[in-house]
Amino acid sequence: MVEGLLLIGILLVAVAGIVLATARLKLHPFLALIAAAFFVGVTTGMPLPELAVHITDGFGNMMRSIGLVIAAGTLIGVILEKSGGALRMAEVVLRRVGESRPQLAMSITGAIASVPVFCDSGFVILSSLNKAIAKRAQVSLASMSVALATGLYATHTLVPPTPGPIAAAGNLGVEEHLGLVILIGLVVAIPTIAVGYLWAMRVAIAVPTSTETEPLDHEAITVHFGKLPSTAASFAPIVVPILLIGLGSVIAFTGYTGFGHELGRFLGTPVVALFVGLLFAFRLMPKWNEATLSGWIADGIKAAAPILLITGAGGAFGAVLSATKLSGLIQGLAEGGLFGGPFVLVLPFLIAAAMKTAQGSSTAALVLTSALVAPFLAGMGIASPVQLALVVMSIGAGAMTVSHANDSYFWVVTQFSGIAVKDAYKAFTLATLVQGLTAFAMAFALYAVLG
Repeated sequence: MVEGLLLIGILLVAVAGIVLATARLKLHPFLALIAAAFFVGVTTGMPLPELAVHITDGFGNMMRSIGLVIAAGTLIGVILEKSGGALRMAEVVLRRVGESRPQLAMSITGAIASVPVFCDSGFVILSSLNKAIAKRAQVSLASMSVALATGLYATHTLVPPTPGPIAAAGNLGVEEHLGLVILIGLVVAIPTIAVGYLWAMRVAIAVPTSTETEPLDHEAITVHFGKLPSTAASFAPIVVPILLIGLGSVIAFTGYTGFGHELGRFLGTPVVALFVGLLFAFRLMPKWNEATLSGWIADGIKAAAPILLITGAGGAFGAVLSATKLSGLIQGLAEGGLFGGPFVLVLPFLIAAAMKTAQGSSTAALVLTSALVAPFLAGMGIASPVQLALVVMSIGAGAMTVSHANDSYFWVVTQFSGIAVKDAYKAFTLATLVQGLTAFAMAFALYAVLG
């Protein structure tokens, strides 16, 4: 009993240390996770040579399973951003939905654009389009901005191949079933997007802004991007990998062994599917020269590097936790009835929400929480791909609860939309709280049915 309480105390101190280091001391999560791994290993009496092996193996194993997937997904997002492909997708959605429902158009646009593009970058890219539509439709810019921001936010935290959910899937060992994670992520994201849209229509619509809405300057867009890519070319880097991953999942699920099954399984492997998507993204480059083939790719690698390091450090931390007696302790608590049914999702959600609220980054919250809970899931009775995918959703729900002043996305939304900070807490921060609770409720309900 005393040993169990001591182990729990060590774990709580490690988690508190990660939160304090990242939120108050502004230490990079990579170093915070590595330091926590060493702390847990030393304080639990793990032999030092064994501790070093667990840290290096944990880091390396995580990079082997998910590193290339994160890199490819990030590169696709950067190319879509720089080529104008994301803006083309936005224009297509607007035409399909209709300018009579501008807030709905921006919610859907944000949700699609944020699958490959980080939500803060997506908001910046689409900001001028958002303002132009608001003026043309004569609707509240605040409501348009919150609709766009919440649409971007939902898929950013719930749907691969966004790097955060991919990293969480890797930490939980469900990367081989990424098609399932995408499918469940889309199911959970739909009501999450919807409540963000409703919040924009009912609450944000009354919020004033200081930014004037201006007509969309097509000449400026032409100067910046050149000619925008075609619709098919713009959507292909996202749609093709998702279709290939889905094909691979169907073949694996049905046990099909007929013509082309090996090729289908190969192309449906997440790393292969995303590199195929990257090949399609290359078609968006206006020219194949040093500026694009080297410069754009270098920008993508720079964007991917922090995520890769945090993910690898999460793998190291998880490997150390798995090597302690904490896993057995959690299993004992589960067998004692502490965790049961969909209530197993509560702890990952609360940890992710605490991480997000404390240090601001949704991606970091996804990676940190998934690394923390991964070693204990088997002991809690969570083993099937569906159960693990729903844990990813619960962590994603927590990672959007809530966006406030320590989150760079909060400042992107306020500055580009002209919403005062005091109004942004009502219009946007509370919207992210409602979104997070909705996403968790949806994951909870799905677990009750499918888990």
